[in-house]
Amino acid sequence: MNTTPHDATLTTADGRSALRMERRLPHPPEKVWAALTDPAALRAWFPAEVTVELTPGGAMTFRFPGAGADESGLTGTVTDVEEPRLFAFTWDTDHLSWTVTPDGEGSLLTLVHTFGDRPGAASFASGWHLCVDALARLLGGVPAVPARERGALHESYIGRFGLDRGTVESAEPAGPGGSDLLVRFERQLVRPAETVWAVLSAGIEPVAGLPVPVGFTAGTAPEGPVTEVRAPRSLTYTVAPHSAVTWELREGTGHGARLVLTQTGPAGWDTDAALAAWRTRIEELAVALVNS
Repeated sequence: MNTTPHDATLTTADGRSALRMERRLPHPPEKVWAALTDPAALRAWFPAEVTVELTPGGAMTFRFPGAGADESGLTGTVTDVEEPRLFAFTWDTDHLSWTVTPDGEGSLLTLVHTFGDRPGAASFASGWHLCVDALARLLGGVPAVPARERGALHESYIGRFGLDRGTVESAEPAGPGGSDLLVRFERQLVRPAETVWAVLSAGIEPVAGLPVPVGFTAGTAPEGPVTEVRAPRSLTYTVAPHSAVTWELREGTGHGARLVLTQTGPAGWDTDAALAAWRTRIEELAVALVNS
């Protein structure tokens, strides 16, 4: 499997993100159009089974593999149909636009996926990467089942889109003097919470009142006493009288748990050092999870 990202960009404005991906295909637009819009062809490469009324305003349904007979799946609405150039639709709260333009003897396929969950962008990009690879195989007359991905492709998009970076915010509620700061990271991981917790704890289960296992620490946040733990979902420990670290493993995009890590500190705290230390620690965790 090719783990080099396709020609992809991510932009964000007004709380919505747009993932744009391009793929050149050695097939005429009419052939690509049929693979994009025929439910029988979609079934071979798209991540869900699709029914569609191929007209603006037409209804769409998306049923995922393994869904029970009583599960209705997600719904959408066709927003644009311009054969053989443009097919666009909503998918729950997201919007997808597929554009096919002539490119020599072949076609240029462009996907723009607009969504609200920016930290999930690497999941969406790696998922579409594999789907478009499967589409290309289908058009070439070879088996089109999307490949399984262990996480390396996902992590390549994390780096490409800068999703490994943290932020500095005002802590709410504010600490003494009203000037506490908060370093925050939110990162989609590629393994479930139970696996992430096992890697972090390394066999030493955190206990309230005892020093936190070293896997939960970083260079600027050494071992301190655990104040709250709810395995395998959250842990808080204190670093100093006015500093605490919290790990949360929330529901994510389906690729794995969503990590939200925060550290609070007083005014004048070296947040740059904390950002660098936690970025390194989370990257180490991400690598360990891909290799797990």
